[in-house]
Amino acid sequence: MSLVTRRKSCRLCDSGRVELALPIAPSPIAEAYVTSSGLGQAQPTFPLDLHLCLDCGHAQNLDVVDPEVLFRDYIFTTSSSGSLLKHFEDYANEIVNKFNVAPGSLIVEVGSNDGSLLKYFQSHDMRVVGIDPAREIAHAATAENVETIPEFFNAALARNLRKERGAATVVCANNVFAHSDDLSEIVEGVRELLIDDGVFVFEVSYLLDIVDSYLFDTIYHEHVSYHSIMPLQLFFRRHGMELFDVQRIGSKGGSIRGFAQRAPTGQRQVSSGVHACLEMEEERKLSHLQTFKDYGARINKRKLAVADFVKGERRKGKMIAGYGASTTATTLMWHFDLTRELSFICDDNSKKHGLYAPGCHIPVVPSEELYIRSPDSVIVLAWQYYDVIAARHLQFTEQGGKFVVPLPDLMVI
Repeated sequence: MSLVTRRKSCRLCDSGRVELALPIAPSPIAEAYVTSSGLGQAQPTFPLDLHLCLDCGHAQNLDVVDPEVLFRDYIFTTSSSGSLLKHFEDYANEIVNKFNVAPGSLIVEVGSNDGSLLKYFQSHDMRVVGIDPAREIAHAATAENVETIPEFFNAALARNLRKERGAATVVCANNVFAHSDDLSEIVEGVRELLIDDGVFVFEVSYLLDIVDSYLFDTIYHEHVSYHSIMPLQLFFRRHGMELFDVQRIGSKGGSIRGFAQRAPTGQRQVSSGVHACLEMEEERKLSHLQTFKDYGARINKRKLAVADFVKGERRKGKMIAGYGASTTATTLMWHFDLTRELSFICDDNSKKHGLYAPGCHIPVVPSEELYIRSPDSVIVLAWQYYDVIAARHLQFTEQGGKFVVPLPDLMVI
């Protein structure tokens, strides 16, 4: 059985007019860090090219890695990120207040991970159910009193859940609405599960921010869709739903929080936030193929700048390391040809220590190793967090080390 399948049509509108928009180097699965016992095993790479639907404007990967491989043994937990916990606390409070959600209402989260968000809804006396295919994480969440069904969400599961628990007032999907190859099945399930005036709330990276802020490294195999408002609005209409509000938020370098309701039973008016995004996307030509051709040229210009720096360091016999064993680091390393250039990668997450980067098997070590191994230069793979990293390691630069920030423009500090 092949681990990857190839779509022939748009994920949102089913049009066959889908064209290559942004070529990206193939890479292994982004979070497939291995232990020392796995070093002798080759890890396959899979295509990552971004395609654009010429009819609805949706940006997407057509090559889909088997979700059983990607998500059944998923290891990241929301509770490991303090910033995410605060984000979800504020999120739950906003939803309860914005929609006057009554105590005892059913809240369902698709892709609920360890139940961190649902715990905040529980604090408002809501009934909660999570759905997540990562079995170990789901079982652990259930043990922590957040009932979590260890499956992929679909319409059949939604029907059974409604029959057993009643309809949901709110259905949430955070940073997972980009993960499924069959978004139609998810939205049909959401519509099936919601009360007549219920709300579907989802967060995803915003395609406009991916372009504007050079966030191309958020393109990896867990994500198969990169959302913008125009295609989403049309998509929801096709499935008896209406996108009635959009908020731009800062998470993941630039995201949107979308709100959809059943049509025609939902009575909320379409907000100015939706109209503002639609106008901006049209002005920026976000549904045009040439926009992404130009974007690719700008990315490659930065790739060449990093390559020139690395060559110069190598000629001088310098040691180069990386910082940040994140999911996005895999895309960045493989696309920027860094997989043979880094002696090691520092990371602050102890769960990554002792592991080896996907495919290239660069060792991941604690950040204290900066002062033991004393690399001459450190390429900040987690470049969005450079300010935090630099503040934590002033001593490294004071001792003569250089931090290299590859995006949005090359900086050597």
